[in-house]
This record gives sequence, structure tokens and C-alpha cells, in this order.
Amino acid sequence: MKNLIIAAALLIGIPLMAQTKVVKKNAVKANNFGITYSLPKTSLIVEAEVTKVTCKAGPYYQYAEKYLGVKEVIAEDAVYYELGKVRLINRGLPDPDNTYIVEFKPGTVAPYAYLTEEGLLCAINTEYAPEASQTNAAQKKQPAAKAVASGTSVLSEELLMAGSTSRQAEVAAKQIYRIRESRLDILTGEADNLPPDGDAMKLVIQQLEAQEQALTHLFTGTTEKETDTYEVNIIPADELEKEVIFRFSKQLGIVDADDLGGAPVYMDLKAIERAPELDPKEAEKKEKSMKGIIYNVPGKASVEITMGKRSLYKGEAQITQFGTQEGLAPVMFEDKKAPVKVTFYPETGAIKQIIQ
Repeated sequence: MKNLIIAAALLIGIPLMAQTKVVKKNAVKANNFGITYSLPKTSLIVEAEVTKVTCKAGPYYQYAEKYLGVKEVIAEDAVYYELGKVRLINRGLPDPDNTYIVEFKPGTVAPYAYLTEEGLLCAINTEYAPEASQTNAAQKKQPAAKAVASGTSVLSEELLMAGSTSRQAEVAAKQIYRIRESRLDILTGEADNLPPDGDAMKLVIQQLEAQEQALTHLFTGTTEKETDTYEVNIIPADELEKEVIFRFSKQLGIVDADDLGGAPVYMDLKAIERAPELDPKEAEKKEKSMKGIIYNVPGKASVEITMGKRSLYKGEAQITQFGTQEGLAPVMFEDKKAPVKVTFYPETGAIKQIIQ
């Protein structure tokens, strides 16, 4: 691939991005009043949810309509995958070609800065509170699974002693109807032995419902779903058109971009804001003129991710590779009466706020 670096990983039960960790760096005499930091280059994280669906047919599926009046049942075991929500996350990676050492004068009012653990600049002369990552914010706490009785745990002696499958299905259906009648009698107060209080009644009802569900699954079958998260890391060097970032197969799930066993998932990335290109002399002149704190002015791109005719994601992203760099003049930090405080977006290297 000419225009990007791409890496992929399948993550099971692991958050993709932890909250940004920052460290404080002091500009003191011991380090010649200097601070070393890096500007980021844009790394786009495509995060896809993939659900594995496991279907198992019940032993009495052929009798579901006859005894329960249910037509839609699982008739054979199957495993397939579903491609769910796709998100795009902008993550900054330290750019080794844009690493700077800033030496403050002993009398300046910039005694410290906050950097990420990777060395990306977060703030100068002010405290920095990391924001929760997009991934963690998007993840919702899953509700606790309800306890469900297994099919074997509710099999009565009569059912186990039944000779044929047809007879077993008939006995299981009768047991389902008896459970329903018991539940109705409790709810209407007609049962001979009612639970002593509301909590006990709730517990009994839940147990009856679990038993009914387990027996019903013997006819209708069961469906289990397990959702994993797959991420692709893309570092664009230029625009992308119909770039295959991974492939998806209903039988295999997500597979590599070069695996023809899956349908291609494409990314289109088009620059909508890009810094003008400078000729070599202009670029050299600008580089010599920039002093102080160098920061990024990122460009912007439209991003769309598709599979076939289905649009999985559409939005915009800031791309530092499409932007330029500027500098904060050192004189800004020499006024002791009005100290300058600057915060940055560590994922892009752009200025977030300047307070004086």
C-alpha cells in the first residue's frame, strides 16, 4: 500500500484505548531549562464490532408447530457473523521527524509542561486533565445476564421415561402449559399456596419463567451472541480511494485485507482542507523563522467507510499530515506579570486554548 500504514488486531474484552496518561516535565537548571516533546502524526483507528452468532436446533424442533403453534424455529445448527457499528477514532502517534527541544530562559514564566507518556505536548504552564477516550466513552456497561435454567435441569421423570421423540415432545409441551397455568394462578391469587410476600412471589415467577424458557428452547432452539471488537490502524500519507482496510465474511467474520474469502470494506479519504505546498526555498525560510513552541495546524479530510452499497461510517477527521506547523514566539513566556498558559490537543498537536 503506497499511501498508508495499516495494522489490525482483534480485541476480546479489552478496551482499545485507555485514558491518556500524562507526566509533568519541569524546565529547571538541571536540564538546562529544556523540555523535549514530539508533535503527532495522525493515526486513524477504525473500530468495528463483530458479533458471532451461534444457533443450535432444539431436539423437538419438528414438533414446535404441532404442540406449541410456533412456526419459526431453528432447524439446524449454524454459526455466522454480523458486522455491527463502525467508529473512527483520531489517535496521535509521536512523529520522530517532528521532535523538538525547547530551552526556556531562567527568567521566563514557563517552568513546566505536561506531556503524554509518548512525549506529545499537552499543556504549558498550566495543569492538564485528560479527557476520557472516545472508545471508553462509547462502550456501554452491559447488563448482567439473567440466570436461565438449562434444558436438562427441567426434564421431568415422565419426559425422561418417554420412549420416542414424539412422545417426549408431547410431554415437554404439557409441562410448558402446566408452568404457564401455575404462573397465572399465582398472579391472579388463585394458587393454593401463594408466596408469603412480594419478593418471594417475584422469585417464584422468575423461576417459572426460566423453566418455561428452557423447555421452549427444546422446540425453538437457542441463539447465543458474542461481540468482539476489531481495530485497524491507518496512518494516511495522502488521500485514499477505495482502499481495502479489511474484509468481512458472514462465515469467517473479519479477515485480512488480502483474504479473498471476505467482502472488501473500503475507506475513502479526501482532503477538504490542506495547507498549500511550499517550494524548497519557501519551506527552508519558514523553518528558519519558526522559533519557540512549534505546534501543528492540521488539515481536514472527509472519511467514508463502505461495504458494497452499505455505508458503515461517514464523517470528517483532522489530519496532521495535510496541515503545517507554526510557532509560538518565545517572548510570550517572558512576561512574569501576565504568564501565558497554553493547552494543546495531544492527538493532533493543535492549540486548544491560550490564556493570559
